[in-house]
Amino acid sequence: MRKGLIERFYEAASIQRWNDHVRPFELTELDKQAHKMIISYVLAKFEQTERGKQIDWNLLIEGGMFEFLQRVMLTDLKPPVYHRLMQTKRKELNRWVLQQLDPDICEIPGGFRDRFVAYFEEEGHAVLERRILRASHYLATNWEFKIIYNLTPFIYGIEQTKEELENQIEDHYDLLGVQKLLLGKKAFGFIDFCGQLRFQQRWAQTPRVPKTSVLGHMLIVAMLSYLCSVEMGACQQRVINNYYGALFHDLPEVLTRDIVSPVKSSVAGIEEIIKEYEKVLVDEKLLPLLPASWHEEIYYFIEDEFANKVKIDGVIHKEFSNEEISARFNAAEFSPVDGKVLKICDHLAAYIEASLSLQHGMRSQHLSDACQRLHNMYRNKVVAGINFGQLFDCFEPK
Repeated sequence: MRKGLIERFYEAASIQRWNDHVRPFELTELDKQAHKMIISYVLAKFEQTERGKQIDWNLLIEGGMFEFLQRVMLTDLKPPVYHRLMQTKRKELNRWVLQQLDPDICEIPGGFRDRFVAYFEEEGHAVLERRILRASHYLATNWEFKIIYNLTPFIYGIEQTKEELENQIEDHYDLLGVQKLLLGKKAFGFIDFCGQLRFQQRWAQTPRVPKTSVLGHMLIVAMLSYLCSVEMGACQQRVINNYYGALFHDLPEVLTRDIVSPVKSSVAGIEEIIKEYEKVLVDEKLLPLLPASWHEEIYYFIEDEFANKVKIDGVIHKEFSNEEISARFNAAEFSPVDGKVLKICDHLAAYIEASLSLQHGMRSQHLSDACQRLHNMYRNKVVAGINFGQLFDCFEPK
């Protein structure tokens, strides 16, 4: 994993959306992309479970990453400008984006760069997955827009924006999930809950630059876990499980808020109490918003999220190391999850958040102590062939 690529992820936390409108709070590209990927999971599950469509989940994940990286490179262009450029200069723009990203993505194993090129250059590539991502983009954008519209419905041009967004969403009405979400009932409630995670700022007790929310953090950890998974030579199901396990790892915090690590570790047994309470709230408030056939998978992702897991004859086992999973259970039939790697990715994301703030001139004992503690924890640490100690060294505050 190259440092430059990971730094690109965090650039999205500084890209302000709707910055030509009155906003009651900051709306960032990172949060919107995270919301989009959660919505895409919901849309894809509806197509898969209720219409029997074949979803290439790996392609959906990678397509989301490709579009994320393209958007970071092009920054927050107004939609009319972006669409006009795509109509007239698509190839030139995509070529420029690839040229800028090439040093950072060319070494990702498994043909990531080639699929990046194919995604933007081949019209018939990933048709359904691309359509799901496009619908998710408009739905996530509309979620933000409703907040802005209700605040300033009198601004000139806002009615046109509203109509354009509604027309774009209507163009994707053939997707069952779009129909479900537009009803504004249970499935929309789940999406709305997830969207609210952008209101929860991480490191609430200290100033930071750039600020990150729980929602944006979840996407960062998911993308880090994807990169780790391909580095480990994980099978496709393992890559998918690791990505969504990371994307949903803080989902219960929409009900409990972000409880900082020092509080969790301050008193023996408090973390177990929090986990138990989270499970009760998830059962009562979150899962009823989704079809019952999805519950087992969601539980598999979020329950004991940082434990290594494999399924053997339908029974979940948590006693195997990452190296054992690679050697013995690296196949779809075992539905493997590298929970310990996800935890390291979670800590790496927190370490980078603190390190970037210190490098931007923020002076905080909380940030300094966290950096020192995490750096010491992972010094010379190698897991499943990945030198995490080296990664932490790359982001050590100067």
